Amino acid sequence: MKCQKCGANNANTHVKTVINGEIKEYDLCSECAKKMGYTNIFGNFEDEFSGLLGSFFGNSLPARTQATRCDFCGSSYSDIAKSGHVGCAKCYEIFGDQLLPSIRRIHGNTTHCGKNSRFGTKKAEKSAEMTKKDKIKALKKELDKAISEQNFEHAAELRDQIKEMEA
Repeated sequence: MKCQKCGANNANTHVKTVINGEIKEYDLCSECAKKMGYTNIFGNFEDEFSGLLGSFFGNSLPARTQATRCDFCGSSYSDIAKSGHVGCAKCYEIFGDQLLPSIRRIHGNTTHCGKNSRFGTKKAEKSAEMTKKDKIKALKKELDKAISEQNFEHAAELRDQIKEMEA
């Protein structure tokens, strides 16, 4: 998808604004997003925080000489934070603790539950079917118990429920 402002670069930033109840959405490239004032609010927070801690401890903290990098694709956490793109699947293992809060904030969940798991997928239908089978099985057991206790009125009710569920 191309940037809606310049039309030249690929869009990698999605902006949604609500002003006086009017919703506007834009897909922008990073340059246009920066020009419009949409930047990472944390920016260089990591470096500034490290410097702040260093000043509290009299700069006795060791300087970070090399950031942890993914041994498969070479990405560092700061690369991921700046670009917004995870380098590869192995990055999730290496930077999982750091990525988890962002993933939870963006997606609302940290475990994959399928493309449409909440909206009638085959898996959900199978689960409902199994639940239905389990209910029928429990009703049949209760029916057998009612028959053995010679409670035929209750047995007739159970029989009707089972027929209704099986239909």
